[in-house]
Amino acid sequence: MSVAAATALVCALGLSAVPETAYAAPGEPGPTPGGGTGGGGAGDRSLEAVRQEVEGLYRKAESATDAYNLAREKQTRQEKSILRIARAVVKAQKEMAGLRKRAGAMARAQYRGGGMPAEARLFLNGDPGDFLDGVTLARKGEKATHGLIGRLARTQVALDRYAESASQEWERLDRSRAKKAAAKKEILRKLARAQRLESRLAKDERERLRRLEEDKARGAQAKWLDTGILRELGSGATAKGGRAVDFAKDQLGKDYVWGAVGPDTYDCSGLTQRAWAAAGRAIPRTSQEQWRLLPKVSVKDMRPGDLIIYFKDASHVGMYVGSGAMIHAPRPGRQVTVAGAGSMPILGVVRPDAR
Repeated sequence: MSVAAATALVCALGLSAVPETAYAAPGEPGPTPGGGTGGGGAGDRSLEAVRQEVEGLYRKAESATDAYNLAREKQTRQEKSILRIARAVVKAQKEMAGLRKRAGAMARAQYRGGGMPAEARLFLNGDPGDFLDGVTLARKGEKATHGLIGRLARTQVALDRYAESASQEWERLDRSRAKKAAAKKEILRKLARAQRLESRLAKDERERLRRLEEDKARGAQAKWLDTGILRELGSGATAKGGRAVDFAKDQLGKDYVWGAVGPDTYDCSGLTQRAWAAAGRAIPRTSQEQWRLLPKVSVKDMRPGDLIIYFKDASHVGMYVGSGAMIHAPRPGRQVTVAGAGSMPILGVVRPDAR
């Protein structure tokens, strides 16, 4: 593990790696962005108030990202379904054309036969054996005609069903596209607002904001460790879990980018999905789908490689790597890092390689 990663791991365990800095509590007088002159972009609010607003905006954007990714997945599935329907329609139309051609040939043959009654054909035919052979062939032809008509009807029903299915899929596709577009608009709006807030801070204030975030995370981690949870957690990963953890460690320091799935940048669920893909296990794209579809285990039973789902709306995910730490892609403006597994509110834990 690199020096930077080791230092981050120390922080993850709740130990301070930087000198403590005093910040005003929310609502109390404190340092104001812009050097305390009141001319800063964030006005007279405390840096803690800025942190809370920025964090809230990024969390809302992350939640909307899951809605966007889910709509995108649905759109992809619906497009594939429409393609399958189109291929089935082409096949059915070819079959229908062939059946109609055969039906036309049969109709012409019957017309040429004149529809003569069997008694008349017996009277005009000098050989009763030939007549009986003709009757047998006629009955076979009648049976074939009925079979052909039945196939024509069934093929038409299939074509009608395909047309109805295609119409329904197009309507679903339009809804998915609309949801995806609305979610993307919401994401970009939240991200832009958060980035504007941060951009108004002076360079030293942005660094203090980062430290304030780290202080809050360390405090939550220390509180979590005080429960004695570390004594209960497992330390052994499965072979696949170990490979997923190794992949995640190799991504440390790479930038968070909204919607990214590697190899140079990631969002939170993009990182966990790619890590498990590297281990040979396909998992859902979003943290909400990972929470909904993957096998759940209790927090006290989690082991390296398990995925920790955060917040009530399952809007964030990290990978447990042992010793009370996890690796995650935090948010825009941050990099893939080691953090305390208890540094955010835990919703639950899932295990991609559960047997």
